[in-house]
Amino acid sequence: MDVSGKVCVVTGAGRGLGRAYAEALAAAGAAVVVNDVDAEAAGGAAGAIRAAGGRAVAAPGAIGGAEVAERLVDTAVAEFGRLDVLVTNAGVLRDRVLWKMSDEDFDTVIEVHLRGTFACARAAAVRMREQGEGGRLILISSPAGQRGNFGQTNYAAAKAGVVAMARTWAMELARAGVTVNAVVPVAVTEMTRTIPAFAPYFQEAERTGEPLPGWLRRDEGMGTVEDVAGLIVYLASDASAGVTGQAIGVGGDRLALWSHPAEKSVAYAEGGWSAEAIARSWSTFEPETYGIPAPKAPAS
Repeated sequence: MDVSGKVCVVTGAGRGLGRAYAEALAAAGAAVVVNDVDAEAAGGAAGAIRAAGGRAVAAPGAIGGAEVAERLVDTAVAEFGRLDVLVTNAGVLRDRVLWKMSDEDFDTVIEVHLRGTFACARAAAVRMREQGEGGRLILISSPAGQRGNFGQTNYAAAKAGVVAMARTWAMELARAGVTVNAVVPVAVTEMTRTIPAFAPYFQEAERTGEPLPGWLRRDEGMGTVEDVAGLIVYLASDASAGVTGQAIGVGGDRLALWSHPAEKSVAYAEGGWSAEAIARSWSTFEPETYGIPAPKAPAS
């Protein structure tokens, strides 16, 4: 997949998934602006790309407000002449159950994930519309935003909002030829290493040097950060010109299209519904599940 000539901004690209996205885009021919709140990490990632023969420049800064977002776009234009692709990957965690979550815990995560995605996408959209040649907004979401997750009120809300913004912006930017999609990645990162249900498998793989079990890669879609990067390159490429407004999951051996919310069951009552009528009819509905299911190893 060739993205030669394209210029990309990747936020939160100093390590983990973001770095894998930046390196894959550069390997496919793109010039990359590498952002991270950690200036040393951003510089290291950009340096590694250049050492491998790619084009990259570091642009450190904390994602959230308009100033940094606009600076990233300006850097892309100043260094490489244009902007074609934005990948909004930057994120933080402040996990707490509801009754222990502080205002600061909530606001910090919303600021980076939700407001940061908005600010970066707005700055990129302005530039792409001025260029008049289309573009790509690739917004990173999470399974927590699709299903909810214990202890992640802030993160789940932000990531659900990211998908909603992708669907909205896909409509608003269609005439400009800018596609907008949400990616729902699953991979072994510093964030996922601490999940109790997965930790034993990660530790065993690290101890033995063996890959993750095949069932984990297939059934749970859990793999390496490199397993996710191919989707980013595809969505950045001309081959994905007809793909917009979608939430696409990827990880391990698994590629998935998440459904849009839709009415699952419908009932009617002439004249409207009283509380008593709803109580009588509720048993005809099959409730939806919620939460991210724990992995289940196949019986040996």
